[in-house]
Amino acid sequence: MRDLRRRVRGDQSRPKFEPCLPRTADQPPAGPGWIHEIKHDGFRILAHRQGRSIRLLTRNGRDMADRFQLATAAIQALPVRSCVIDGEAIVCDDNGLAIFDLMRGHGSNARAILCAFDLLELNGEDVRHESIENRKRRLAGLLQLPHDGIALNEHFGGDGAVVYKHACALGCEGIVSKRLGTPYRAGRSPHWLKIKNPVAPAVRRLEEEDWSS
Repeated sequence: MRDLRRRVRGDQSRPKFEPCLPRTADQPPAGPGWIHEIKHDGFRILAHRQGRSIRLLTRNGRDMADRFQLATAAIQALPVRSCVIDGEAIVCDDNGLAIFDLMRGHGSNARAILCAFDLLELNGEDVRHESIENRKRRLAGLLQLPHDGIALNEHFGGDGAVVYKHACALGCEGIVSKRLGTPYRAGRSPHWLKIKNPVAPAVRRLEEEDWSS
């Protein structure tokens, strides 16, 4: 009973981590103060590690660690005591394009990897107050040793319209543009902008689901 109380107190002492969500925009932002990432079609995941315990939490709080075992193994293999990583669990087709339909079903999916794009906590240090560029630099250092279950989501500077054009040509869901110098904040953020590819399968699927609901 004493050990149980200690574990509960330890859990309560940890800050609560919730995802930062992008706002929808009609076009990418202009100017040099932004970076741009490919938006992949998968499950948004906050990956938590505390000692040997791993949780892969969806936006509604469901733990997918048992289902995405390759990603779980990758988080387990990181050289840290604890971390919280923001990313997207994806399965890619033979052309390297993330396809949501490949993730359907309720059993484990041996092909799903975590495409990581942000770092919220590292070895007990809450880093959400740091700028996005510093968080990404820390994340890249954490993932420098390759593992089949996790990949760093590459980001691009320069003209967002050019990045968006190439993302659409590849058939991706779109891009997410993020303002440099900003911290990580839970909820809808004016500093993260989502620009959808209107002909991507993911966008058409969401439109069909909205129409049928």
